[in-house]
Amino acid sequence: MLTSTYTLVAMSVELARARVEVQGLLDGWRPGAWSGEPPSARQYEQACEALRRVSQACHWRKFDKFVLPALRRRGGEAAALVAELDDLSRRANAARIAAQAAAAEGDPGCLAALEHCCELLLERLEREEHDVMLLARTMIPVDHWFAIANQMLAHDHYQNENRGAAVGAMGAAPAPDVSTRKSEPLPFVN
Repeated sequence: MLTSTYTLVAMSVELARARVEVQGLLDGWRPGAWSGEPPSARQYEQACEALRRVSQACHWRKFDKFVLPALRRRGGEAAALVAELDDLSRRANAARIAAQAAAAEGDPGCLAALEHCCELLLERLEREEHDVMLLARTMIPVDHWFAIANQMLAHDHYQNENRGAAVGAMGAAPAPDVSTRKSEPLPFVN
């Protein structure tokens, strides 16, 4: 029970952080937020870069890496709900690509595409909080929550150990894909 509580609290914190980031981007770049002179091409590019970072941060959350695969494996209603989240993600990605294309041309439509992407991301986060987390609590068995918590702790441990590492020309080393380890138990990391 404690393990599932830890995991759900960690997911809630992550979800709240993602929501704040997306909402902040939306509020700052909403087409109606600009008064006077329209944004420059450089500002469009900055908006798209911020959108890319926020979108990636939403995609690489522990929720996506550990909980959604567990729900996919449960099938039925859970898999259908995960498919809906995947569809929202695809649509948000298409809107992000449209925003980048518009920004490259200096098209003011960039901001409308950015707004649409943020709204889709917020819709996905809302569905996660109200539908998916509730379903996950009931459909994922307690022993699976323990495995998910171990994966999350191992992931955090890896990130903490590599946080201070110098980034060379190749960039930072990628985190190990602990979600694919099924046959070997993950170490319990404090």
